[in-house]
Amino acid sequence: MGTSFYHKEEISDYQLLKGLATHSTEALEHLYAAYYPMALQLVSLNSGNQEDARDIFQEAVIVIYEKSRDGTFELHCRLRTFLYSVCRHLWLKKLQQRGRNIQLGRETEDLVSVDSDLEEQLWKDKQFTLMKSAMEQLGEPCRTILEDYYLNRLTMQDIVEKYGYTNSDNAKNQKYKCLMRLKKIFFTGHTKL
Repeated sequence: MGTSFYHKEEISDYQLLKGLATHSTEALEHLYAAYYPMALQLVSLNSGNQEDARDIFQEAVIVIYEKSRDGTFELHCRLRTFLYSVCRHLWLKKLQQRGRNIQLGRETEDLVSVDSDLEEQLWKDKQFTLMKSAMEQLGEPCRTILEDYYLNRLTMQDIVEKYGYTNSDNAKNQKYKCLMRLKKIFFTGHTKL
């Protein structure tokens, strides 16, 4: 690999987070090399196997990746401690889903409370999935009208021309009807959970 600033003894948590945010393969490789054994030990000592550890660690890396890209994430402890806390939280949830009620032993390092951050990220992911599903159920032309207006940032005049409406008031009315239909599908999806 040549000379890299990602040598285990040289890289700072800040450099690692910055590398993750910019899709650095070296940063990701370093994260796995330096911290995966910790997750493997945690899971293995608490009713799990190597595959479980790999899954949990991958989920934890995704959490850290999302946070590093957010731009507002401030690390108030060592990255190792934060990553361990996320893995621990995720593994406890997985064990609860499997019907096990296990208290993991506390390690020598203080654990970071990641529950609220993790719950918020999981909630956002769930909302995104529900919205994606609602958009898929919406049908045409509503889906493309809303995508054009909200995602592709087309003006009402652009939508009038693209969809052949007689004027922008008709296009606005159709967009409003589509939005109401999307809300209904979205909130119906919430009640099914």
